[in-house]
Amino acid sequence: MIEMWTNTAMIVVDMQKDYVGPGTAPFGQAVLPCVIKAVDIARQHGVLVVWAVREHDRLGRDVELFRRRNYGRKKHGEVVRGTKGAELADGLVITGDDYKLVKTRFSAFHSTNLHSFFQAVGVKNLVVVGVQTPNCIRETVFDAVALDYENITVITDATGAYTPEIHAANILDMKNVGVATPTLKEWCQCDA
Repeated sequence: MIEMWTNTAMIVVDMQKDYVGPGTAPFGQAVLPCVIKAVDIARQHGVLVVWAVREHDRLGRDVELFRRRNYGRKKHGEVVRGTKGAELADGLVITGDDYKLVKTRFSAFHSTNLHSFFQAVGVKNLVVVGVQTPNCIRETVFDAVALDYENITVITDATGAYTPEIHAANILDMKNVGVATPTLKEWCQCDA
């Protein structure tokens, strides 16, 4: 395994109450403890933690076209800026030297400054956790592959999808392009 703490950032994707809070899809609540532990371990080793979160305009003017029908003057879409649903899930907190990145599309790299930020601080290796595997996780990872990050890791039990089958298929696709896919225990070489 690579020297996983050097020049490394952890991207925590969409771990917000509208996606993984109480009353949402069960897979979000299921991965939350592993995400909390992964963030704690990353911080203990001096790994930069980047919170890639969605925060949308209440009218939906900055969401994907297929989502706009869920927003408007009389509708309340997901992760609207300033609402409880846009807050991080319980147990997750942005602290110290963490970096918060607001995104409006699946990939944390799409139309954001994330790549230039990583270049400026010397990040060459990425660890990705959060939700949802076939959408925001996958898009972020495939953009990172295209941008030639040296080592990309997706922690399999700190990511999730609506079904185990969808999750497993997407993990396999990422593994097939050279992405490391350990469990949390394998990644940190500790008791998860």
